[in-house]
Amino acid sequence: MTAKTDDRIPVLIAGGSLVGLSTSLFLGRLGVPHLLVEKHAGTSHHPRGRGNNVRTMELFRVAGAEQGIRDAASVLAENHGILQAGSLTGADQEWLFKEIDPGGGLARFSPTGWCLCSQNDLEPVLLEHARELGGDLRFSTELVSFEQDADGVTAVLLDRPTGERHTVRADYLVAADGPRSPVRERLGIGQSGPGDLFHNVSVTFRAKRLAEVVGERRFIACYLTNPQADGTLLPVDNSEQWVFHIPWHPDAGETLDDFTDERCAAHISNSVGVPGLEIEITGKAPWHAAQRVAERYREGRVLLAGDSVHEMSPTGAFGSNTGIQDAHNLAWKLAAVLGGWAGPGLLDTYGAERQPVAEATSARAASRAAEHSHPGYSALPGIGRQAGVLAVALGYRYPRGAVFGTDPDAPPVPERFDAGGEPGSRAPHMWLRRDAKKVRPTGAGGRLSTLDLYERSFVLLTGPPGRPWLAAAQRVAGRLGVPLDAYGVGPDQELVPEPGADWAEIHGTADDGAVLVRPDGFVAWRAPGAEPDPDQTLAGVLETVLSRH
Repeated sequence: MTAKTDDRIPVLIAGGSLVGLSTSLFLGRLGVPHLLVEKHAGTSHHPRGRGNNVRTMELFRVAGAEQGIRDAASVLAENHGILQAGSLTGADQEWLFKEIDPGGGLARFSPTGWCLCSQNDLEPVLLEHARELGGDLRFSTELVSFEQDADGVTAVLLDRPTGERHTVRADYLVAADGPRSPVRERLGIGQSGPGDLFHNVSVTFRAKRLAEVVGERRFIACYLTNPQADGTLLPVDNSEQWVFHIPWHPDAGETLDDFTDERCAAHISNSVGVPGLEIEITGKAPWHAAQRVAERYREGRVLLAGDSVHEMSPTGAFGSNTGIQDAHNLAWKLAAVLGGWAGPGLLDTYGAERQPVAEATSARAASRAAEHSHPGYSALPGIGRQAGVLAVALGYRYPRGAVFGTDPDAPPVPERFDAGGEPGSRAPHMWLRRDAKKVRPTGAGGRLSTLDLYERSFVLLTGPPGRPWLAAAQRVAGRLGVPLDAYGVGPDQELVPEPGADWAEIHGTADDGAVLVRPDGFVAWRAPGAEPDPDQTLAGVLETVLSRH
């Protein structure tokens, strides 16, 4: 083996699946040079992790990837809901829910919507966008060891086809290396939670006649409850290609070798209620539904994201979404610390914010699996009120962390979704028009969501009477060296709300108040009204939020 010249890079990402690729995309959008390494030769070939919730699609929208994802997902654009049935041919049929957004009410809260895009279709889109942004993404390359000190991480990488090893020096290592994370294990970070919930073997197959049996039932998934052949059927193209999750019981002595093509085909045909259905098995992959959360998300210069720090039941599609949202939370904080406009302590807020969200979300995912009687899971539904899907997807919040003026005892996932603009919550969506005469710097008008403003800088919003806030923002940004954009919102302002929208009411403040939004679209702080010294107030908030005291 030969050694190559050492490289120096601000961020090294270990893992090139959904969360690693999302981290690369978000860092690339922020102009942070990075290297991603993935031991496999390419992106996933197996259709899994398909449900991208509305918050995840908001992030991809701002990152410029939404349309590419929707194009890749177009074949399943009309699939909605989860069906539970004894078989596809019997009378025992019940929709657990038929529409994700019945009545279209979600449009009040978001400029986008949920998207059904399987991992094997989503990952290539993320890869393309990340590379267009200048990301160095290397497949067939494995992180084999690392050491860290006070100034950075020294990592040894293996080029698997050639056997060559070389050393990389990074300021920070982001581990997005999956539920069996070698990085987490090397750091000795433990996990809490019940552990394994149930096991499945995911089988991909072709069956031309199955589309005739399914008919016009365009489901996301169908839970089939035949006691002798239960499982979950998922469409890939609504035509010939399908996925079936067969319950697997390793605790009863079952091994993966027991799942022969013949057994899988017979199980599927009996489950759907079509004995003798012609089935061609094309692939198999085991997966484990678990409820675990890492004890900490950071160890010095190493930060963990995605399945490396949390595992969840797939019911509700919370797992991959939570991981992508980890990456988004972490990316702006790395950019801020590396850019010198935040203190290193800002990275401690990553775990302080994301760990409680993961604990609450993983518990909700397990409860939802019990509520839906997910095949292979024998737990009874929990007792007590549970947060709805929208509260989990859009309502999660950060009572502690890089925020100011929050209730530190508030639950990270509320019982009900409330888009009120409280500090620590996702900033509200409202439609705006740019005044082309006032807009900076291009003079281009157009329709946009408030959420489209949040990515590369802090943003201060205020109403027409709040002009002192705009002047203060400009002075404070210059003095602190913090990227901060400030906009007036209202008639004759740079940003004009569409008719019927009241900026102050939506954001929970007065016309002469202000709202400070972080680059990730979460409210860092809000002023209920005018302040006698807006410069001092705003500077104090920013220095606190950015760990600069």
